[in-house]
Amino acid sequence: MKKDIKKIVKEGYAKIAKKGNSCCSPGSCCSSSGDTRNISKSVGYSDDEMSAVPDGANSGLGCGNPVAIASLEEGNVVLDLGSGAGFDAFLAAKKVGKTGRVIGVDMTPEMLEKAWTNAKKGGFENVEFRSGEIEKLPVEDSMINVIISNCVINLSPDKETVFKEAFRVLKSGGRLMVSDLVLAKDLPKQIKESVEAYVGCLAGAIKKDEYLRFIEKAGFKDIKIVSEASYPIDAMFDGFKDAKDAIVSIKVSAVKR
Repeated sequence: MKKDIKKIVKEGYAKIAKKGNSCCSPGSCCSSSGDTRNISKSVGYSDDEMSAVPDGANSGLGCGNPVAIASLEEGNVVLDLGSGAGFDAFLAAKKVGKTGRVIGVDMTPEMLEKAWTNAKKGGFENVEFRSGEIEKLPVEDSMINVIISNCVINLSPDKETVFKEAFRVLKSGGRLMVSDLVLAKDLPKQIKESVEAYVGCLAGAIKKDEYLRFIEKAGFKDIKIVSEASYPIDAMFDGFKDAKDAIVSIKVSAVKR
């Protein structure tokens, strides 16, 4: 089943990479209104941030702005889980400067190709993209200062392992800063079994308490919900009024002590 989910997600994001639009947010293939820029603005990105990256880097796939809460510093080594076309990685690269470094990990070849193209287009020499799964990161132990991720961990069928891997690659004192979708209540069966909803970051979401418990179980301390907001799932799936307020967008921070 886990392999089936990964295949579904990979195929879905390959299509997004080719089309350049989002299935992860309202205003895309899941909805008729809005565009990529408006989607990103609605989840916390500024006009300056969106203008600071190459055209095509922002696919409108996020549910928050993890870079905004990461307090990145010059010289930091940053890891972006599920880096897609490179939007957050490029924003992070500008914050860490020439002495810093950003590593993006993604399992979709089409996204990796697009990210490398965008990096060259934008002249980002302090960014690299690696092929890999977030449950088995292609990164050495204890080498990362900050991990960011945007609406990706909920796609994994093994979230507990994702957080264990995140803990492994962080240095002591390193920080986890993620934006993600979690459940406030159970989803209707039709949405849970929907392929579109899985690629759209919804069907794989778990209860908030369970999500936070996995972070704690991995060894993280000082776990905090920085912000929390209802996600408009009822606007994305017509006919599912009972799904209103089921999905919550959260920003979470944690530290490896």
